[in-house]
Amino acid sequence: MKSCLFNIANLKRRLGIALILPISLMGAMALPTPLKDAQAQTGDGRAITVRADVQEANSQTGVVTARGNVQIDYPARQIQATAAQAQYFSRERRIVLTGNVYVLQQGNSLRGETITYLIDEGRFVALPKTQQQVESIYLVSDPEAPTQSVSPPVTPPFNPKPVFKTPVSEP
Repeated sequence: MKSCLFNIANLKRRLGIALILPISLMGAMALPTPLKDAQAQTGDGRAITVRADVQEANSQTGVVTARGNVQIDYPARQIQATAAQAQYFSRERRIVLTGNVYVLQQGNSLRGETITYLIDEGRFVALPKTQQQVESIYLVSDPEAPTQSVSPPVTPPFNPKPVFKTPVSEP
């Protein structure tokens, strides 16, 4: 009788492990793992670093989605960007940034609601919010521009001590 009870207990333990293990593995695979800092490889072997509050990668579609305080650094092309969300489409080799997007490249800047970067072409496509405009600032070299720097207007230094007036009447 004792060996029969031992075998039943052993069977229950094995059955419990056999049922719990697949369930826990499925749970681990089904939940996206938030990544704080990820690097995507471009075709030329140079890394794009993406930082965000939450990141998800879909291995079937090849899309990496980053949400919340997104920061992108692509040193090979001297690109830095911020946005509310970014999606890296690895198969199409493009990055779509949305939500108050700011891109800085070699001193030039671009602002818009949605900016798509086509990696192979090195080209940006920017779209504004409804009823607004895209803003870009470019550094332009002008060989005919004056070489003198324009100095800002001279303002007197701030004196935090009050200046006392002379009394109008005698005390």
